[in-house]
Amino acid sequence: MRRFREWNTLRNQMLVGFLGVMIIILCVVGVFTFDSVSRLLKNNAEKHIQQTAVEANGRLEAVLNQIDSLTTQVATNAYVQKVLLNEQGGKPATFAERQALLSSIKIVQTYADGITSVELYSGDNRRLFPLDEGRLDKKVGQEWIARAKEGKGRMVWIGKDPLEPNTVLAIRSVSLMDHWFTHGGYVLVRMDREAFRLSESLSGDGGRETMLVVGPNYSLIASSAPTFNAGAIQPLVEAEETVVSIGKEKYMLVKQSSEVTGWIFLILTPVSAITEGISVLRTAILMSAGLGTLLFIVLSFPMSTIITRPVFKLIKTMRGARLGGLKPTTRISSTIEINELNHTYNQMVEHMNELIELVYEKELIQSRTELKALQAQIHPHFLFNTLEALYWSLQEKQEEELAEYVIAMADLFRYTITGPNKEEWVTLGDELEHIERYLLIMKMRLGDRIAWSVSMPPAYAAVRMPKLLIQPLVENAILHGIEGRIGPGTVTIRVEPAGDGIHLGISVEDDGRGMDEETLRSVNRALESGQSPPSKGTGMGIFNVRQRLKLYYGRGGGRAGGETERPGRLEPGLSVSSGSGEGTRVMITIPLRTGEE
Repeated sequence: MRRFREWNTLRNQMLVGFLGVMIIILCVVGVFTFDSVSRLLKNNAEKHIQQTAVEANGRLEAVLNQIDSLTTQVATNAYVQKVLLNEQGGKPATFAERQALLSSIKIVQTYADGITSVELYSGDNRRLFPLDEGRLDKKVGQEWIARAKEGKGRMVWIGKDPLEPNTVLAIRSVSLMDHWFTHGGYVLVRMDREAFRLSESLSGDGGRETMLVVGPNYSLIASSAPTFNAGAIQPLVEAEETVVSIGKEKYMLVKQSSEVTGWIFLILTPVSAITEGISVLRTAILMSAGLGTLLFIVLSFPMSTIITRPVFKLIKTMRGARLGGLKPTTRISSTIEINELNHTYNQMVEHMNELIELVYEKELIQSRTELKALQAQIHPHFLFNTLEALYWSLQEKQEEELAEYVIAMADLFRYTITGPNKEEWVTLGDELEHIERYLLIMKMRLGDRIAWSVSMPPAYAAVRMPKLLIQPLVENAILHGIEGRIGPGTVTIRVEPAGDGIHLGISVEDDGRGMDEETLRSVNRALESGQSPPSKGTGMGIFNVRQRLKLYYGRGGGRAGGETERPGRLEPGLSVSSGSGEGTRVMITIPLRTGEE
């Protein structure tokens, strides 16, 4: 760790930092270039392979269209039509008639390569040609027979023959032209699978791709790779990605569907064959990055020396301050930043020397300040001592009621006057005790004209709140409510939980004359705008309470009378409700916080 600290110099930090930035830039540029070229090569290869698949599929469809054309000639041959019409009319063909079908049917095998046999069946699936007896439903499934009949003369390619895997079957229905094109029979064509053999490379790159022709039910019709696993055909046909994995090697997959047969033509090209040119690019990028890093390291040494040399000189000057007083430096550098650093150091030396001279003056000022603070504490003690002497004097004269008022006044002053070591936060229980003392003193002046009620669940006595938050509201209730009322009045202080369970509501209510709508709107506008009331005596205490709520709890200090709460959530705030002749009710909402919280 110590050796690491010795190397943790500004020069080394500059070298490591610049080198790190250089490496990051080279990596980003290299990765971006490599990714762009790789993507370009893959896209070009995919387009080329797609075009190859289209061409190969076109060749295959040309052969199949030729067979379709030849079998159409057979189906529309006059003699074939005559034999099938007789069969449908209940006149079975004789042996000679069936033998004569050869000249009409052999045209398919004559002009098309790979045809092993062409068979003709009647409408009831009985074979007419070749001459041996047999039935169509023994050769192909009923599903294909039904599809051929529904095709109404269209060629239906069945695919690989399950009975003879080396052949491919195709079937078409024969319509009787002289009998309103009703169904008359079937032509079944059997082809050797070798006719679909994919032996030569279509892309001209040495045959690295694998070409497959897939028929119905994922059957393999033809393949350029004799050892290809037929079990892997279904995942390839259903794959949506262009790159698939077979074993440990990845291939680019291109699909082409035949409109003639419905078969799927697949071309699998190894990704390594497509991206083999990228390795040269990768090597060039790595060599360029290594050479650039080496050159940067070599050139960074003299550059970092030029930058750090003036800093080292300034450090040497600052170390000299350990042996004597602070001295300014006189060295001048050609670099603006270093000159600014030297100038700032000289200013610091000058200010520090001035500060050293002012230390004793500040100590003297501090001593005088402490003395004044001690003197300021004498006045509250003098007041409390005077009230205590008055209390004992009244006790000696047996003026117990007046003595009780003196004690209440002393406790009121002691609670109100905040010394330097007293907190501004009190418990709700202490605040309500202070309100009781205040009301007791007010009763001395108002007598039977005032009564009060204070209610609070004991569980909320420890809730913390700002000091003297309720007294201005009680004072307002007495001044504007009770004193303006003819006859006795009541002040009610009630503590109850708010609706959300995390706030507490404290209401101060009087049964005085209340406020009319215009006065209430004026007070609410003043609370909403955050400005003092327009005249004294119209909400000054309420405004002060709202301002303190804002300072202690944040946000807007709570709601004014016209504000609304956000649904489902309360906030610390203040609201006023009143009516002419109905008294006034002021509600403050504070969070439920205890001393531990």
